[in-house]
Amino acid sequence: MPISFVRPLLLSCLVLLPAVMPAAPETPATPLAAFPGAEGFGALATGGRGGEVYHVTTLADAGPGSFRDAVSRPGRTVVFDVGGVIRLASTVQVASRLTIAGETAPGEGICLYGQSVSFGGQQNIIVRYVRFRQGISGDRGKKSLGLDRAANIIVDHCTISWGRWDDLGITVGSHDITIQHCLLAEAIHPQSFGALIDNVERVTLVRNLWMSNESRNPKAKGTIQYLNNVVYNWGITGLCGGHSAQARSLDVIGNTFIKGPSSNDRWAGQFLASDHVYQEGNYIDLDRDGTLNGRVAQRADFHDPADTKYTLPTFVSEPALRPAIPVRVTTAAEAYATIVAEAGCSRPRDAVDRRLIDELQSLGRRGATVPHKDERGEALVGGQPELPRATAAKDTDRDGLPDAWEAGQGLNPRDPTDAAIVTRSGYTHLERYLHERADRAL
Repeated sequence: MPISFVRPLLLSCLVLLPAVMPAAPETPATPLAAFPGAEGFGALATGGRGGEVYHVTTLADAGPGSFRDAVSRPGRTVVFDVGGVIRLASTVQVASRLTIAGETAPGEGICLYGQSVSFGGQQNIIVRYVRFRQGISGDRGKKSLGLDRAANIIVDHCTISWGRWDDLGITVGSHDITIQHCLLAEAIHPQSFGALIDNVERVTLVRNLWMSNESRNPKAKGTIQYLNNVVYNWGITGLCGGHSAQARSLDVIGNTFIKGPSSNDRWAGQFLASDHVYQEGNYIDLDRDGTLNGRVAQRADFHDPADTKYTLPTFVSEPALRPAIPVRVTTAAEAYATIVAEAGCSRPRDAVDRRLIDELQSLGRRGATVPHKDERGEALVGGQPELPRATAAKDTDRDGLPDAWEAGQGLNPRDPTDAAIVTRSGYTHLERYLHERADRAL
């Protein structure tokens, strides 16, 4: 059945998971989202709202004005006066209560390259429009982005790739987290895995692109929403169960799995009866014919009878998870179109992500996992290019609001306190400006 015919099959999802209300002024009865369009369990993060504004003014690894210094203390909104590649010499540990506003970076944006970034042990973080690429020079066993013991975090429109164990890790009791509109791709030596999501509660994964990872797109072990994702060109397994005795819940709705040049037919696997799965409206396309078509996923697809180590999961009759700000579930076909347009640190995408989206749109004919035994890592796919540099708009009072924007809003470009004023929307003036920047990026 062509994917374009998926809409009738998802009507029950749309009833069970009502749409997010438009980004109108909030009422007291409506939770204030981290930003308009934030969804799922991490959508109530407040980040650095009302706190200090820190300007990243250099691409240097450390020192005044660096990204490392910017995220070293809590209660900040981090804006970027520079765009380009920040080459990290060691893991960056991020503090709590931060907004990392990658959408403010001029030119083609910002890329954190060469080592990991860790949100470990932290809470209440908003991060948008950043590229996290660890690469082969990073520490073995780390992720490009790691969240262990982390809580109340939303990661939106980010690229997370070239991880040396997994691209992404959400582990060790983390809870209330959303990963949305992200691109997770091309994990490298020694595992080449997409994401380990293990021992977690209330995690939402929505409208992400997972591609050219050997396995774990992701490994789902906890209470997890997996909604409207696209998985392309997995190696040995696409979506993986938790495969342990601990009981888990996984809502799998409106996703698309497309076989690529590196793929076998196991778009899902490694489940046990302890995995409690609700699945509806998922599509699989295994013919590699360059056309988006396929069939509706069946329960039997979740297990290969020849693999005696695993079993079918326990299927349940309705979704288990309902965050305060629900996810707007669409058809699988609509989600695919959104992902092609927006996934990752997009608009503008850099050369690496443009290549990946081009491979996705070949619909089975192009793309490759990076061999997990090859220590050349990202060099096998061209490596990290430089990004063109550009100049940020003038901000006289250094409050994060460009002078021209403040003048247009009737604010004072020489008053650093007006950015933190809360408006009728419930957001500060600075947040309203960041939302406009992000909207323009799309």
